[in-house]
Order: sequence, then structure tokens, then C-alpha cells
Amino acid sequence: MSNLTKYQTELIEHGMAAGALKFGSFTLKSGRQSPYFFNAGLLASGPVLDTLCSAYATTIAASLEAAKSGSPGLPEFDILFGPAYKGIPFAAGTALLLHRDHHIDVGYAYDRKEAKDHGEGGVMVGAPVKGKRVLVLDDVATAGTAIRGAMDIVKQAGGEVVGAVLMLDRQEVGREGKSMIEEIEGLVGGKGRVPTILKMKDLMAWLEQHGKTGELKAMQEYWEQYGVKNA
Repeated sequence: MSNLTKYQTELIEHGMAAGALKFGSFTLKSGRQSPYFFNAGLLASGPVLDTLCSAYATTIAASLEAAKSGSPGLPEFDILFGPAYKGIPFAAGTALLLHRDHHIDVGYAYDRKEAKDHGEGGVMVGAPVKGKRVLVLDDVATAGTAIRGAMDIVKQAGGEVVGAVLMLDRQEVGREGKSMIEEIEGLVGGKGRVPTILKMKDLMAWLEQHGKTGELKAMQEYWEQYGVKNA
């Protein structure tokens, strides 16, 4: 099991306290019965948002530094894109903390669910993405459907998605029978371009550290059935 960072541990514990992270039995959109569920929409208080956006910003900054040193990582980008609706406060908070804590200045944008037919019109709000390099923020990824949808929105607005950062990678097999992360990396330009804050293995490490044997057993069984074995 992995050694958790301070911000990973805080995010797991804040998530549980807010009722966003639950262990039990949950039916996913895919029809799978999952032993855990993370509803990022419930991360809706100042302290929790601080923890999450700090984790996003730290993950992004570390990945940018890795790329500069020649390791796989994120390339330079101009705009953070937070898909509506949950991604809107995440993108705003992360842009703020990238500036304040890491001296990385980028814009942020988000979409409307319905196009506006007056004023400036369109579905995009915030910093213009046309001709810009865009990093997509996503919360929980199983098959990568939301990231693909966000990429389409950005492309239609004239931007180029150069990477994505996830709150939680469920580490399950994607559409093509391999890691969803690998599939998305192929779409955005290469290895290291989809860093994550948490993985399913991190949740399992936390359960092990806290002696939650029942929940851990259920997670291990799910992993054996659906997990990416080389992850």
C-alpha cells in the first residue's frame, strides 16, 4: 500500500466528514456495484474547498516541475477549465491558489449547461479559450466520459486541451480494455498529462492504516474484478 501525503489524507478525511466519500454498496452508471462512492458535489464548505483546491494546485505544480526536468508531466497551459457545475468552484479556487501559493498565473473558464442567447452568448464563461492551451479539472473518473465531453466543449470554443487533472482515479479498465488514464493521455498528448490527487489504491491504504478490515476486503474484491492490474 502507498504512503499517503498530508493533503491526500486530509482530502479523504474531509470527504468522509462531509458525506462525500462513503463506503458501502453503490450502483454506478456503468451498472457495476461499487464498494465506495465519492460525490464531489458535497465538498461545499470553506475548509473542504481549501483542502481540495490546495491539493489540485499542488498536484498541478508538481507535474509542471516534473515535465521541466524531463520526466512525464503537464506542459505549460493558459486556462483551467471546470466543467459545469461541480467544476466551477474547483477551477476558480485552484486558479487562486496556483497564483497565491505557487506563483503560477492562469485564467479559468467554465461552461453553461444551456447556451445563452443574449449578451455575449454561447456556452463558455470566464477567460477566453480560443487559441489557448487548456487544462481540464475533473472530479471522479471511471471511464473518462466527462473529460471527453469537456474536451469537445473546449475544442468547439477554439481551445486546445493539453492535459487534465483528476481528484480521484478509480483505476478501472476503460473503454478499450486498458487504463482510462492511458486512454485520456493518448487524447491529450502523452504520458504524464493526467495527474491525479487520489487513486483507489490510496483509499485502500487509508482503510488499512485505520483498521477498517471489512471495507478494505470489499475494495480488494472489487479491485480484483475491475481494477487495472498494472496500476
